[in-house]
Amino acid sequence: MLVIVTENAPHRLRGRLAVWLLEVKAGVYVGRYSARVREMIWDQVVEGIGDGNAVLAWSTNTDSGFDFETIGKDRRIPWDRGDGVKFISFLPLEEFGDEKFDAGPGTPIHLFAEKYGGVWSDGPRMDGH
Repeated sequence: MLVIVTENAPHRLRGRLAVWLLEVKAGVYVGRYSARVREMIWDQVVEGIGDGNAVLAWSTNTDSGFDFETIGKDRRIPWDRGDGVKFISFLPLEEFGDEKFDAGPGTPIHLFAEKYGGVWSDGPRMDGH
């Protein structure tokens, strides 16, 4: 099973997602596809999200039973402590409000991850690249 949640997504992307997945609530899509199709759908989200943001969560064989990816500017930042378990960290509001949002080395999320033995997950995706 997979779930995609979007915020501020362009209408074109929402329509495209509705072709493959069931929109159970505005911006919340669910379905059951192979890993290959899931990756193809996520590539469409990455290409079409614009100024919005999205999260993809899917069932997998991990300790938690699922995995996830994010795209776009959001206060919630995924990080991996190095053993494959992902967590969510929250950026402080004053930093999130900064238009020059940066999650690179030396920023609070990296310092937090270093202190607690983790690495920031999917760094390049946070700025849409």
